[in-house]
Amino acid sequence: MYPTSAFDFHLPPGRIAQVPGRRRDESRLMVIDRASGTITHREFRELVELVPGGDALVVNTTRVMRARLLGTRDSGSPAEILLLREQADGCWEAMVHPGGKLKPGRRVHIAPGFDVTVKETTERRTRLVRLEVEGPVHEAIERHGHIPLPPYIARADGPDDGERYQTVYARERGSVAAPTAGLHFTPALLGGLDARGVQRVEVLLHVGAGTFKPVEVEDPAEHVMHEEWCEVTPDAAGAIAATRARGGRVWAVGTTSVRTLESLASGNGLVRAGTMLTTAFFRPPYQFQVVDHLVTNFHLPRSTLIMLVAAFAGYDLTMEAYQVAIREGYRFYSYGDAMVVL
Repeated sequence: MYPTSAFDFHLPPGRIAQVPGRRRDESRLMVIDRASGTITHREFRELVELVPGGDALVVNTTRVMRARLLGTRDSGSPAEILLLREQADGCWEAMVHPGGKLKPGRRVHIAPGFDVTVKETTERRTRLVRLEVEGPVHEAIERHGHIPLPPYIARADGPDDGERYQTVYARERGSVAAPTAGLHFTPALLGGLDARGVQRVEVLLHVGAGTFKPVEVEDPAEHVMHEEWCEVTPDAAGAIAATRARGGRVWAVGTTSVRTLESLASGNGLVRAGTMLTTAFFRPPYQFQVVDHLVTNFHLPRSTLIMLVAAFAGYDLTMEAYQVAIREGYRFYSYGDAMVVL
């Protein structure tokens, strides 16, 4: 077992990507070979050369909502609502700012005909809010909301983020953060993988704001994991089974795909169809049941995500790779470069 401090590292601020690269597939790609322990450097577009025909590439088709609502309180002072998840009764769980001012009964004015009323405070200090709009709620969110860029991107969202902070295969709206490993794929790259005989398998996990939450306790076992809704369809489960039957391997694009597959693992490298709220936390030591290869970005220190990568690639090799990435000038986090673990 490794303490949380073992996953700390110093990242120069200039290594944090503030804007996306010129082209999605021109990102750098670090290739980590677990068998040999070697680290090599390529471009992301060259991933097509690494994935054999007959293997399966698993992608998360979630779509980022314009979940950041900026408005004013009755006093005229600014306020912010970050929508997290819609509830069965039509309310939304949300994070709010300023938290001390937005108590139950308070209202935030987003736009003419669009108000948010705070209904109650949850046990985890988020809020349940009701969106009061003229017309369909989701249309109002898309019209007046902002792309919820991560806190380490020190700028407001711009016109390009509406497209670049989505994967090209995003469909089902529900995330407040992008599954960032998928941001590097282009239609041409996906077409090249298709032509090679790689089977694309679609799963779904709606990313919550807890993905950015650092592990604040020294014993990772004491960390309270955030819930994220995920789904494996019968078609996806069948595609994984077909891949196994022909001797193929499973490549997971991003930690969200990993969490989905491993949360719904059914044994013998297979997954079961279904939906669930997963709180799975994969860290060393963990024996992965479904995923054979991993495509991922570079993650925050002391985060559950770097711990997942260390569980997959091995702790020593993962931390060495991060130091190499810093030394070699890789760009980090959501709009940064990628690695593939073989």
